[in-house]
Parts: sequence; C-alpha cells; structure tokens
Amino acid sequence: MSAPPAADPRPLLVFSHANGFPAAVYRKLFQALDPLFRIRAVEKFGHDARYPVHDGWAALVQQLVDFLQQQCHGEPAVLVGHSLGGYLSLMAAHAHPELARQVVLLDSPVVAGWRARLLWLSKRTGLGERFSPAAAAKHRRIQWPDTDAVRAHFAGKPAFVQWDTQMLHDYATLGTVPTPQGRALAFEREIEYRIYKTLPHHLGRLARKPFAVPVSLIAGRQSREIRLAGLQASKRLTQGRLYWIDGTHLFPFESPQHTAELIEQAFAAAQAPCRPAGTPCSL
Repeated sequence: MSAPPAADPRPLLVFSHANGFPAAVYRKLFQALDPLFRIRAVEKFGHDARYPVHDGWAALVQQLVDFLQQQCHGEPAVLVGHSLGGYLSLMAAHAHPELARQVVLLDSPVVAGWRARLLWLSKRTGLGERFSPAAAAKHRRIQWPDTDAVRAHFAGKPAFVQWDTQMLHDYATLGTVPTPQGRALAFEREIEYRIYKTLPHHLGRLARKPFAVPVSLIAGRQSREIRLAGLQASKRLTQGRLYWIDGTHLFPFESPQHTAELIEQAFAAAQAPCRPAGTPCSL
C-alpha cells in the first residue's frame, strides 16, 4: 500500500511506549522531536481485545503493524521504541521492512545466547518473576485521591527520582484517568504484569543476519537492563550505531531533550553512514 502525498515534508516517526507508560506521558519528548518529525503513536499496547497479550507478543506486534498500515497509510516510518516499544518496533520492521525507514531502540537491548535460554527457562518455571519488574507490577498501587497524590507517591520512588519535573507531572495527569475514587493508572496493572511475563526469548535470531533496515540503540549508562542483557547481540544488530546517555532504563523520562537529540543523531547517521561497521557512534 503506497502512502498518499504528504504536504508536510518532515519524515514520519512512529513511537512505541515502554510497558506501563501510555504514549501521552512522553509528551515532552514528542515536543522536542516535533521540529524534525511528524509524530504518531499507539496510545496503549495490550488494551485492545483484538490484540491480546500472549507469549512472544505476536499480537502486540500486529497491533503496531496494523497501526502503520491503517493509521499511517503504509508510509515508511522511523520506528522509535522505548523498552517494550523498541522490541515491538524491531519485530514489526523485521516482519514488514516496507513499513520502516529505520529503527531506533531506546534501552531495548537484544537478549541472545545463554541469556535468552535462561529467559526461556525462567518463563517456563516462573522462577525468574521475583527478579523481574513483573513482581513489582503485580502488586503496584493503582488508585489515589487526586493527581497531587499520584505525583507525590511516585516522586518518592527510587525509579522516579531522576525524572524530569514536567514528565513526572504528565505521568500523574496523562498516565492516570478519573474514577469515582479520584485517579487510577490508565495502564492496567494486570496487562503490565502479563507483558513482563511474556517477554520474547527469540530476538537473538534477528541479529544473526544483516537486518533489512538500519537499527540504532540508545543505551542508558546506568541501565540495569543493559547490564543484564549484555550488548554483544545488539552491537551486531546495530553495526556500531550505539549511543550512550547518562541515565537509567527510564532515561527518556529523565532527559527528554537529550534523548530527542540522540534520536535525531541516530536518524541522520543511519541515513548517511560515515564510519566503519562496529565503531561506536558515541561514548
């Protein structure tokens, strides 16, 4: 399906969110990217009954593919995704390279080799749950009297200490919905839990051969997820398009402006490669 002529010359960027964080929460990042890109996003993965959460996330990938084909009219897009969203972007581009100009992963390292086998085993036995975010998601608080209470609650959590002030405010307001009792998380706790429990363990296969479109990875220097997953497969997949940023796994919420700048750099570098394969873009 060919895209209709666009009056706006900016390239299309389709963003996919991390688990538990609706796309609206990334508003400040989108604003920083807006001068260069037209931004579109699936608001919440896993909440549409047509795309249920199953092992390997095949239906969630189909949700993104259908969005690209139907809502974006098949126009090839720059697929940018954070964590969950990065993996969905990668799998969608692998299945339908005609829909992607390139992929930019935000702290979505490819798990391969013995780590992938360990992930498979932990899913089958359930032994890995207590060491993964699934354990926290399972018991996450979901209800507060108002948005001020939401903001105060998360501001006191270690994972949110480094968040940009505006993005924390947006999480309290745009990441929650009104209820008779006050405010509740917009992203359902049970769906967040199921997504963590069904992580794909086969992504290493995507790094074995040259990928159909350029792939870049922006990684947080203090990211626990990067340390656990390792970077060998990701370096092979990205062919040296690896960028580092100070921050944790949630760095898009901690440094939205710098994240936007690195996305722009990754986009430009992949459009016009200028270095030997395997050479990091930035250190």
